[in-house]
Amino acid sequence: MNNVAPIWLFDGVCVLCNAAVQFTLKHEKQPTIRFVSIQSDEGRRLADEHGLDQADPESFLFIENGEALFKSDGVVALAGHLDGPAGLIAWCRFLPKAVRDFAYDRIARNRYRLFGRKPHCPIPDASIRHRIVM
Repeated sequence: MNNVAPIWLFDGVCVLCNAAVQFTLKHEKQPTIRFVSIQSDEGRRLADEHGLDQADPESFLFIENGEALFKSDGVVALAGHLDGPAGLIAWCRFLPKAVRDFAYDRIARNRYRLFGRKPHCPIPDASIRHRIVM
């Protein structure tokens, strides 16, 4: 088994994405996920490596055990790391990928309009700063 921490590449200026990061931090089974803003140097490198547009990221990217998981596959993999009712999202893996990705794409394309955008990635609390790359 690979002992490398999972990585979540997120849009650091997206209000929805930042709320999801905060939610994940509160509900992780184990505090292992590294959160990397696409606006950071490491984030831009990861985006390039995996074919994501840094200027207009419309895909969730979760890297686990060396495998890059996009869109709803990434969300489902992330949900497997959550406890409580949030972990139930992992059951969505039983839905057809086309259905999951259709729903994902509607939210991703409209996330700024629906939830807003910040001028910059917020500074994380000192207790978790070592897990978040900005």
